[in-house]
Amino acid sequence: MPADMSASLPLILIGLALLVLGVWLLVRLNRKAKVVKDGSAPTLARDVLDEGAAPAQRNQALIDAAPAALKEVPAREPVPAPAPEPIAAPAPVPIAEAPVPAPAPTPAATASADDIARIKGVGPKLVALLGELGVTTFAQIAAWSDADVERIDAQLGRFKGRITRDQWIEQAKLLAAGDETAFINKYGSNG
Repeated sequence: MPADMSASLPLILIGLALLVLGVWLLVRLNRKAKVVKDGSAPTLARDVLDEGAAPAQRNQALIDAAPAALKEVPAREPVPAPAPEPIAAPAPVPIAEAPVPAPAPTPAATASADDIARIKGVGPKLVALLGELGVTTFAQIAAWSDADVERIDAQLGRFKGRITRDQWIEQAKLLAAGDETAFINKYGSNG
């Protein structure tokens, strides 16, 4: 054992003993039940029922009583129920018109739609949002003016700012022109 360790061993043991003593005092002071020493019985052997037989007799009466389900209940004469009053028919409730769903796109319109998700920064949620706004082709995006960008960007909610940050118009111009090599060289391939 090193010399430094053997010199500090008594201090470590004293500290450990003080720690144990402190924990014991905290536990003892925080107990919910206090032991009362009244001298009538040894502290650990004392029991509540040792105080007298009255509590036990009271409990015995409850034990000996018949269960409530087995007791006989005196029969009563039936009371005639009042005749039900005729219920008037409820007034007709006006039915609110259900919202008319938007017509499904025709196959011809779907066939002419481009895969807008090919534009970097446009995911499935933005494709759906742009579809609701009527944007379905690269040519539409490529033709956007600054006013169009502001108008569409204001409707993108939490995706606001993506049009200019991700350069949608420049990407759409290349894709609308069919210039795949220039698009891949500048923006990379999807996948």
